[in-house]
Amino acid sequence: MSEKVNTETKHGDGGRQTPSAFDNARIRLDAVARKIDLPPDVLAQLRECKRELSVHFPVKMDGGTVKMFAGYRVHHNVTRGPAKGGIRYHPETDLDEVRALAFWMTVKCAVVNIPFGGAKGGVACDPSTLSLGELERLTRRYTSEIAVLLGPEKDIPAPDVNTNGQIMAWVMDTYSQEAGHTVPAVVTGKPLSVGGSEGRIEATGRGVVTITRELLLSRGEQLPNSSVAVQGFGNVGSIAAGGFFRAGAKVIAVSDVRGAIHNASGLDVIALQEFTQKTGSIVGFPASEPLDPANLLTLPVDILVPAALQDQITVANAAQVRARYIVEGANGPITPQADEILNASGVIVVPDVVANAGGVTVSYFEWVQGLQSFFWSESEVNAKLEQIMVRAFGQVRAAAEKYKTDLRTAAYIVGVGRVAEAIQSRGIYP
Repeated sequence: MSEKVNTETKHGDGGRQTPSAFDNARIRLDAVARKIDLPPDVLAQLRECKRELSVHFPVKMDGGTVKMFAGYRVHHNVTRGPAKGGIRYHPETDLDEVRALAFWMTVKCAVVNIPFGGAKGGVACDPSTLSLGELERLTRRYTSEIAVLLGPEKDIPAPDVNTNGQIMAWVMDTYSQEAGHTVPAVVTGKPLSVGGSEGRIEATGRGVVTITRELLLSRGEQLPNSSVAVQGFGNVGSIAAGGFFRAGAKVIAVSDVRGAIHNASGLDVIALQEFTQKTGSIVGFPASEPLDPANLLTLPVDILVPAALQDQITVANAAQVRARYIVEGANGPITPQADEILNASGVIVVPDVVANAGGVTVSYFEWVQGLQSFFWSESEVNAKLEQIMVRAFGQVRAAAEKYKTDLRTAAYIVGVGRVAEAIQSRGIYP
């Protein structure tokens, strides 16, 4: 029924060709299509991105030179609503990665049943090497280049890897200047001063903790006294680690781009958050020991939260994973091939399209508040987030039981099924 996956590949170690990120996305889509007998014409639409924009643009650097940058914005599917997805700044960002991320956003929005389609964007750059002025000029020029796709009813970006509220404020201001009036609903994840939502910064990490709690409760367990390792101590990982710590779990290891630390008795995550705010890294935190970052993924813990980048657990290390549960804070941290190994080993994985959907859920709240110019309190936002995340996990778990399958496949059954139903309802124009 399905076509072969995209033949575009990337070279792995020793020149071995490995599936690209979008290959992996299609592999999972094809597997679910067979499971639910998806009509071939619907599958064909979901295997392609609706539109892709690649831009190359100049930025004037502080020293007076001009440097060229490559940027991307991709809409995977907009059948259920406007395109929604973050913008990331990373040296390895490319069109294939952005395609895969846009696909995952389509599924994620459908899993939590919010009225968005999937999009993603990015610029191939290392923001740590840019001054604040260079970062602003890059952001504004990139926004101007992709503005043809943007709009509150067309495409609403948000923060992602290496982007934040300040960058979203520049995106909003650039779009608004070109529109001739202020358009707060064109982006989410903005500062509160320009129409952001209470609870948005913490939403993804908070959602990871909520989903983990629901997973454990479904298996007769609880968070208190569970051991946790968190890969990545950025916005998602640090907030999730703090949530686990406050819930009584024992966070024994965390990592960031500079290294990893470990304490078998548990880290004081609140003190660690304060330490990183002062030093910029977890490395050197008192009452901890250095750890090889690669070894964090194979620690004998109850819960492993990969909250960094994609393709962290692969065929090279999946068999060494000793966690009982993996909750994906990042997008695509486990390859399909590694998934098979983990499933065979009895490791239960809660996929990204459920686990980290808290961010896009509160982005939806922010979008609605921006359109209405009416704002909710943080407690109201958190209560609405809790309700949606608990409901989504319950629906995914029910699908897993009905189809006798793993949670990732179940989540795709729920999400892809909803998108497929919308595609069939709307039909083909003309």
